[in-house]
Amino acid sequence: MIEAALGEDLFGRAKHIRRDIVEMIYRAKSSHIGCALSAADILTALYFGGVLRIDPKSPKAPGRDRLILSKGHAVTAVYAALAERGFFPKEKLLEYGTDGTTLASHIVLDVLPGTETSSGSGGHGLPMGVGMALAARADKNGARIFVLSGDGELEEGSAWEAMLFAGHHKLSNLKLIVDRNDLQDGVDGLRVSDVLDLNPLDEKFRAFGWEVDIVDGHDPAALIPALKKETARPHAIIAKTVKGKGVSFMENRGEWHGKCPNADEYAIAIKELS
Repeated sequence: MIEAALGEDLFGRAKHIRRDIVEMIYRAKSSHIGCALSAADILTALYFGGVLRIDPKSPKAPGRDRLILSKGHAVTAVYAALAERGFFPKEKLLEYGTDGTTLASHIVLDVLPGTETSSGSGGHGLPMGVGMALAARADKNGARIFVLSGDGELEEGSAWEAMLFAGHHKLSNLKLIVDRNDLQDGVDGLRVSDVLDLNPLDEKFRAFGWEVDIVDGHDPAALIPALKKETARPHAIIAKTVKGKGVSFMENRGEWHGKCPNADEYAIAIKELS
């Protein structure tokens, strides 16, 4: 009964986050909605599933867990999750896309509480996470480093150098969550597997000295145990997701990587998420 109640709460919170994502992007007339929606359940599990050891009242505690958003263009999902978790008032989300806002189109370090790195070019989050995990181990502060990456980012050489380094140094305090929706590029809706096939991704991680779990990225009952799992090596969680998840006409449609809904589409999306 407790697990069922938790699951219902998490699905409800994920829906709130998705609604905030749609509202922010529609108001700002900005883009990158599909990749934010695909990550909503992962972020819900991290922030509300008892995974991240964080405290909104002490966002810079030395031993806190760190979350790095490597897929920086999905920033609206993190803003919504941070607001939902109490790092700043939800009313602040109304500032997204306005002049002078601190809610930039990519996360900027220390501008908002709960942010751990700046983000921009794909493929940089894991290298930063590796350095932070190595530092946390040296400091013996108990911090764990979680990196949320898109699968398209794994086409970058910097990601594979970081994987090799992490495996060699057995960084057991490092977890990489791969948002595996297999879609990239907002113009042609290209699939990752067509641009640069990553398969078999799980075997490649294992060959680099990582432990691997493959889970449903929209199921808290699968995500949370994997995210909480303690390992003796770096841990990759390949989360199978659907780009645009939660809004029927956006799901698994490549054009919603970089498209903003019009008034009619916005109304349908908000109705589906209500």
